[in-house]
Amino acid sequence: MVEWIASPGLVAYEEAVARMEARAAAIAEGRASEAVWLLEHPPLYTAGTSARLADLTDPGRFPVHQSRRGGQYTYHGPGQRVAYVMLDVGARGRDVRAFVRNLEAWVIATLDRFNVRGELREGRVGVWVVREDKPLTAAGTPSEDKIAAIGIRLRKWISFHGISINVEPDLDHFSGIVPCGIAEHGVTSLVDLGLPVTMTDVDVALETTFPEIFG
Repeated sequence: MVEWIASPGLVAYEEAVARMEARAAAIAEGRASEAVWLLEHPPLYTAGTSARLADLTDPGRFPVHQSRRGGQYTYHGPGQRVAYVMLDVGARGRDVRAFVRNLEAWVIATLDRFNVRGELREGRVGVWVVREDKPLTAAGTPSEDKIAAIGIRLRKWISFHGISINVEPDLDHFSGIVPCGIAEHGVTSLVDLGLPVTMTDVDVALETTFPEIFG
């Protein structure tokens, strides 16, 4: 069984990391079940293991936390649904790439519940949407914006960190970094796409689609 946990209000990043690490250790030792933790953070930036300092373009804007998850700089803040996944990847096939693909598929299935087509792009981490309502790029191709980020870490084959989906964050807050090291594309959210979606709506979609992907 996977326990679903939803935290009201804003959860400090340091508290979240401590709780994730404790739960991951308990899962590895057989003292706790797998869990998915739904929360929001106060405005902050996190630097993954591949983060480049040059991509932190406004270092004094929000607190910056060094994270041991994979990836580069990301923004977290109110209006963004973070789903931290503490799952036993060892019991799920010991295939990290397949696990990441499942996380991507989970995000895409969740977005599909709102008739949003999330897509993957070679060489670009996360989930993207084509913006037919925006001008074409300089190369003559459709504009694409990022709507979800993915970054995990494993310890003793237990995952932590996870995914984030932009529901209704302040998109200007992303301008203090180069999100995931990609400067050529923008960032969007479900509400920015014109959808009156609430955090509760997204939570229901995440929990409904989860067994479709992870069993």
